[in-house]
Amino acid sequence: YVGNLHIANADGTGIRRLCYDQDNNWNPSVLENGRVLYTRWEYTDSAHYFARVLMHMNPDGTNQMEFYGSNSYWPNSMFYARQIPGSPTKFVAIVSGHHGVARAGEFVLFDAARDRHEAGGAIQKIPGYGKPVEPVILDNLIGSVWPRFLHPYFLVACKRTPRDPWTIYLADVFDNLVPLKTIPGWNCLEPIPLQPRPRPALIADRVQPGNPEASVYIHNVYAGQGLQGVPVGMVKALRVYQYEYAYRNVGGHNVIGYEGPWDVRRVLGTVPVLPDGSAVFKIPANTPVALQPLDQDGKALALMRSWFVGMPGENVSCVGCHEKQNSIAVPKLAMAAKLAPMDLKPWHGKVRGFAFQREVQPVLDRRCVGCHNGSKPGRPNFQDDGERVGFSTAQNRYSKPYLELARFVRRNGPEGDYHVLTPAEFHANTSALIQILRKGHYGVELSDEEWDRLITWIDLNVPFYGTWKEATPQIKDELVQLRRENRSKYSAVDEDIEAVPDPYDGKEAFIQPANPRPPAPAPVTIPGWPLTVEQATKIQGSDRELVIPLGNGNDLRLVRVPAGRFVMGDAAGYPDEQPLAAVTIDQPFWMLQGEITNAQYNLFDPDHDSGVYDMRWKDQVDRGYYVNQPDKPVIRVSWNQAMAFCQWLSAQTGRAFTLPSEAQWEWACRAGTDTPMSYGSLETDFGTFANLADVTTRQLVVTGVNPQPVRNPHPLAAYLPAIYEVDDKVLHLAPPATYQSNTWGLYDMHGNVAEWTRSLYQPYPYRDGDGRNDLTDTQSERTVRGGSWHDRPRQARSAYRLPYPAWQRVFNVGFRVICPVEKTDTGRRAALP
Repeated sequence: YVGNLHIANADGTGIRRLCYDQDNNWNPSVLENGRVLYTRWEYTDSAHYFARVLMHMNPDGTNQMEFYGSNSYWPNSMFYARQIPGSPTKFVAIVSGHHGVARAGEFVLFDAARDRHEAGGAIQKIPGYGKPVEPVILDNLIGSVWPRFLHPYFLVACKRTPRDPWTIYLADVFDNLVPLKTIPGWNCLEPIPLQPRPRPALIADRVQPGNPEASVYIHNVYAGQGLQGVPVGMVKALRVYQYEYAYRNVGGHNVIGYEGPWDVRRVLGTVPVLPDGSAVFKIPANTPVALQPLDQDGKALALMRSWFVGMPGENVSCVGCHEKQNSIAVPKLAMAAKLAPMDLKPWHGKVRGFAFQREVQPVLDRRCVGCHNGSKPGRPNFQDDGERVGFSTAQNRYSKPYLELARFVRRNGPEGDYHVLTPAEFHANTSALIQILRKGHYGVELSDEEWDRLITWIDLNVPFYGTWKEATPQIKDELVQLRRENRSKYSAVDEDIEAVPDPYDGKEAFIQPANPRPPAPAPVTIPGWPLTVEQATKIQGSDRELVIPLGNGNDLRLVRVPAGRFVMGDAAGYPDEQPLAAVTIDQPFWMLQGEITNAQYNLFDPDHDSGVYDMRWKDQVDRGYYVNQPDKPVIRVSWNQAMAFCQWLSAQTGRAFTLPSEAQWEWACRAGTDTPMSYGSLETDFGTFANLADVTTRQLVVTGVNPQPVRNPHPLAAYLPAIYEVDDKVLHLAPPATYQSNTWGLYDMHGNVAEWTRSLYQPYPYRDGDGRNDLTDTQSERTVRGGSWHDRPRQARSAYRLPYPAWQRVFNVGFRVICPVEKTDTGRRAALP
């Protein structure tokens, strides 16, 4: 069913496999420089409708790399690519869709020297002289397109209308189509010009037959888009893992994991990254592998969602993490260039497929089932009773603890946004599971190895099954044996890929008893606190609103937050938010009524794109749920970017804008209250007060082409924990002021998007005053407040706090600004200087 490229002698001997790809390779042709141009279809956790990437390699299989279209939605599919004679970068190809017409399509001329992404390198469609190339992104792209083309030299097969036969034409860039050969009632296909041309260059073989390894050299992981903005020194190691692709008729969506990976993952090990970002290490030859850069906690800072392969004895090298081919490395001698390739450090035992039952369930058995055992309604049950749950005949069945735990993990899914992801987009710290455990969950303490198993499970896209035989027991043993024999015969790799060694090597499991929550600190009282609504309104005063014009309808609307004294934190909250002292806000300040919007932020940075939120299922025709509309809050801005916006805004307005400190933020959020939410308790119906995780999140469970919501999805099919008894009417982001404000006129202090504060994240007691100190520290963790549409009320309380590095652009974090109250602020509208 799937054809990968092989090489052989002219007499049919010496067959050797060159490509180790998940799906088909198509249309190899030899370039004038002697390399081989071909198409590979890849969809490892990225949109498979748009993943026919044009590749090139040496004839011996070494140096495989993209030629055009990596991480591009357009061209949807490329077939029959051919180099333009005399030009090393120009080529023609047929651009087609996924479903519908197979391989026939539009005739497009490209130049990779211009760009290799989307339509950046498209010169013109033929016909289409003088017109820009419109990058239309559809599933059935060619359904109504005429004329259609096949086999593009400038001798080309063309079908001009539905009634015409395929005819051979001579085409040119001026839209001339001269018919050369037609046979009524027959189709004429595959014209090949019989004109002599220079023999392509001969590239000497670099393969070392019999060598079971290849080596990898990375010049600087921080170069390129993959880790753009990540400070040098953050990457401590690389996780190296192998893809094992499906047997015939058993692969597909929701087989290895529920809304998780397409394919089996086998962790090969880790290797250190040197302080300058370089690395050199060994990998098994003839094996599709991927890399993940890890931080000091072993958490992935980027997801590769693709693979590469090293031929026997090959020295594979790259500049950085998804650097563009049209760029070059900074000419310097990297530290790794002086070292011999390192061996991989094994990952907790023998190499094996990552299976939830073997790697994660024992952690739950040891640490969680003492409380999470089904004894209390509404509490996740992590005790495995042996029952397996599936949601349709097309999906595999999984354990209930797996499905329960997966709801607390934010993951890329089987087909995430095909564009290069924001660095740390799916960092484990953005998952509720890690947030809860980091904050101290009823005294649960994990060992380093247990943390590593949970984190690796998240980073690998939450697999359930670790081998194809486990996932689909109906695979015939003779098919498994045939794969092993062919791998040995044509790839010189002999390994029992279905083996399942004990990952714990016989370590004794135990169940941790239920841990009582540590006693709360003694309550702190302040005379006159909390405030009644009347008292809060009175101290705010009558001049409570200020409008600062920015033009084009993007005025800043601020409200006056008075000075005052309150108890900061939550005695019933997590240990890092329990109050130990009263806090005084010495001076009143103006605070933006709602979060900064995309339109307002784009005045400062016109190129910023808040992007999309994750869409599930497999038949997506969009990048995800778009959340970049002008009236929606800006997200994926780092603390550093938010502070830079404040500096720009200060220069524009003549006022000293900044982010609120933690104390200022919580004082403003509470507006005189001491309840968990400014509008009441955790049980209060928040539908009119806040955009939080509610019944609308069920709409995320979708199916079909251009996925649509499933009616009444199975409770375990949900992708995140939510309060299903409440309906806030909004699935994702809402424009500011959609919900009721608090007493001081501030909107969305709970939910919608979480918000940066300018305070360093540090344990209570709260010591950084009003947060003016340490603003030059642009790498340490800063405090985020307020929760988002992605969170339940407990994660959006007035006192709830999370840490994120100042450089990280978090998927659900935006910000609002404050500035001091000035003596002249007695009117309703301020003038610009």
